[in-house]
Amino acid sequence: MTEAIPTPRRQSRREYLQLQRLMAGAVMRPLTRRGRLQSRWRDGQPMKKVAAGFIKPNDRLTSFERLEIYNRQYWFRLLDCFYDDYPGVRAVLGDRRFARLAEAYLTRHPSASFSLRNLGRGLVEFLATQPQWAAPHGPLALDMARLEWAQIEAFDNEAKPPLTMDSLLEIDPARTRLQLQPHLTLLELSHPVDEFLIQIKRAERLRDEASNAMEAHPARWRRRLQRRWKPGTVFLAVHRHDDTVFYKRLEPGAFRVLSAFRTKAAIAEACQQLGAVEGAAADAGAKVKSWFESWAALGWLCR
Repeated sequence: MTEAIPTPRRQSRREYLQLQRLMAGAVMRPLTRRGRLQSRWRDGQPMKKVAAGFIKPNDRLTSFERLEIYNRQYWFRLLDCFYDDYPGVRAVLGDRRFARLAEAYLTRHPSASFSLRNLGRGLVEFLATQPQWAAPHGPLALDMARLEWAQIEAFDNEAKPPLTMDSLLEIDPARTRLQLQPHLTLLELSHPVDEFLIQIKRAERLRDEASNAMEAHPARWRRRLQRRWKPGTVFLAVHRHDDTVFYKRLEPGAFRVLSAFRTKAAIAEACQQLGAVEGAAADAGAKVKSWFESWAALGWLCR
């Protein structure tokens, strides 16, 4: 008579959730300065003891070493994505300051989405409330972060059916409220970071094509660009057209009209914003017409 094999106790839902949270907390825990798994857990326990409590060793690796692989893999992947998403902020701060900013930001804002596209969603607010991480270039870094997040939004946000110029001529401007495409972001910036970012990407492209000018003296190259681009208000639209992301400089009046559409103003009400722009009254009608023609051609306007 064979002895019955006892059935393993099934894990409860609560126990399973606790295990998930423990694993996530261990994997997402910041690395040491040498890029390794921390030796102590949150409560001071040795990390080797904590790891052994829920991970089995094998014939090659201890529980701690197996956990460290996932911990390092998680952080290196996030840092790589952050590095690729923000070349402008990286150029403003330099690699060392950017690395410190990335670690501080990702520690406070760990990935919470299935898509790494959303990794930098909170960076603008983080820089605004924690300016020490971008010192002494805080305002410039903040403008650059706003532009680079707008690029991410423009790249893959929704595109609704656009309105044509002919359809705009048939509507009542006093009653009709227009929307802007979800992929379109309007920015009022304190620095010409659009031109700065174009130069950065151009320099990186040249470097990739075997030029070592930027690689040899990155700090000097960065200071030269920062001196060249002096502070000055820039009104910018970041959008997608024919599956490509573009920046478009806007006149102050055009920016105010488009911003009014974001607040659900009717067309006539939005155009009243031109009264606040000095010198706009003389040729307001012709300007508005040309703006709407351009916006319709670019597909920015929708119901």
